[in-house]
Amino acid sequence: MTTTTTARQAARDAMEGLALGDAFGERWFEPSRVPAEAVARIRARHTPEESPWHWTDDTAMALCVYRALLDQDGINRTQLAAMFGATYLADPARRYGYGMTKLLPRLAEAPERWATETRALFDGQGSLGNGAAMRVAPLGAWFAEDLDEAVEQAVYSAEVTHTHPEGVAGAVAVAVAAALAARSRMPGGGPYGESLLYEVADRTPEGAVRAGIRVAAELPPETEPGRAAALLGNGKRISAADTVPFALWAAAYHLDDLVGGLWTTAEGLGDVDTTCAIAGGVIAAGTGLGGVPAAWRERCEALPQWVAGE
Repeated sequence: MTTTTTARQAARDAMEGLALGDAFGERWFEPSRVPAEAVARIRARHTPEESPWHWTDDTAMALCVYRALLDQDGINRTQLAAMFGATYLADPARRYGYGMTKLLPRLAEAPERWATETRALFDGQGSLGNGAAMRVAPLGAWFAEDLDEAVEQAVYSAEVTHTHPEGVAGAVAVAVAAALAARSRMPGGGPYGESLLYEVADRTPEGAVRAGIRVAAELPPETEPGRAAALLGNGKRISAADTVPFALWAAAYHLDDLVGGLWTTAEGLGDVDTTCAIAGGVIAAGTGLGGVPAAWRERCEALPQWVAGE
């Protein structure tokens, strides 16, 4: 399929929203070690004052996915493996997870071995972590006009590092959510709230991620974020099933409010940079970054110049 200008713009906005969410969430990672104080500051909308807000591996790997889309209009797994490996070696201090610190140097050396190397992780089970989900929102937006293609390409993007079915399912769920959010820019619009969550669940493979999204769809939007995180998980266990349902619940009810969505997501604490990266990417696929305060954008670490140029 040929990606339209609208979908390409949604993908770029998703990339920028993901990076903003990642960098904003990272500011709450250390404060969250004292939960009560962190929640009080978040509820008071106390914007982190330190600058710059650095982004993490979430954004570094998402940039590889986005570059692949620009270059190829889809995912070539060997080429994506090479980009992941090279990006890691160029800047390994982005808080990569344990599994990736073992895998990515191998992919840099032999990207054509991605299938063998990735399947060997965690005693041959593959990774069920949230890494494939945290980077995929731009891809979902890119394929907003073809959900079947969004699912297929999300699987390809996940398999390079996450072959466990739950790791793949997390990527599929976030990609579909971003695609549906991006449809708000298109004739007919897209779903909101529980309708979005049910549609995402319907397209997510059976398993714990899908089950968690169904629970999220039944959770009222007025639920306190801390309560929602306790029920759905907040990424503290790093698994896709423990991360994606809460991040999508927060995003689904803030599809017209990126900043509000990030505050709600941050209040869940846990793996805050990743949950905020997921929510930020999904929401921005629909809203763009027009409503983001100038101070936030100034504090957020800049993306490479080629992103703005596309």
